[in-house]
Amino acid sequence: MGEIFACRVDARFLRDHIKMKKAIVFGASGFVGSYLLRELLSSADYEQVTAVARRDLNISHPKFKTWIGDYNSLLALKEKICVDEIFIALGSTTKKTPDKREYHRIDHDYPVLAAKAAKEGGAQSVFLVSAIGANALSKVFYIRTKGETERDIIALNFEHTYIFRPSMIMGDRAENRPLEKTLIRVWSILNFFLVGKADQYRGMTARDIAKAMKNSAADLSQKLKIYCWREMNDLLQR
Repeated sequence: MGEIFACRVDARFLRDHIKMKKAIVFGASGFVGSYLLRELLSSADYEQVTAVARRDLNISHPKFKTWIGDYNSLLALKEKICVDEIFIALGSTTKKTPDKREYHRIDHDYPVLAAKAAKEGGAQSVFLVSAIGANALSKVFYIRTKGETERDIIALNFEHTYIFRPSMIMGDRAENRPLEKTLIRVWSILNFFLVGKADQYRGMTARDIAKAMKNSAADLSQKLKIYCWREMNDLLQR
């Protein structure tokens, strides 16, 4: 009886004294974002998780809300945003978005605008999926765009900015990508040879990237942190 009472008291204390967080996710219908959404919804650290998506995600969960929107309608949603954390897993491919201006809007303008809106809505922390080698000064368009996005989100001066730079994102996607499937098979073998400083190029599953992002939010001790394969892998051990 005493143990049961103690458990109830402990539960009441946790509920009353530990603040549960509210998070918003951009890119929740994507490969990493869909896993990230599941991780956040299953975490006891969050009381509410909101996804901004172009369509209904058909998810039923007591903590979950969906707002239908995109880059063009985000300003209309801005007044509704009141969160502690923002997770950004937005992105496209050159096959889906061959026009460079449109690609830049999806991979740079939208994430930066989303981060600005969340910060104005009270967010203290931002978690961004980027890419290995991201460099705003690169001559390679993809790498330069990722670098520009990192640079401009860092400039927003969140209390905590955590950036995740995966190399090959592995796992089974819903869409059919024969070339990518071949690359993933090759990368699975290459992983064994990518050691030392080269381990940043190791592939990681979308599920593990998402789990690492969620785990990183449990320790907001740094202003700016860049996570490559090794650092993300360390987070998986928590």
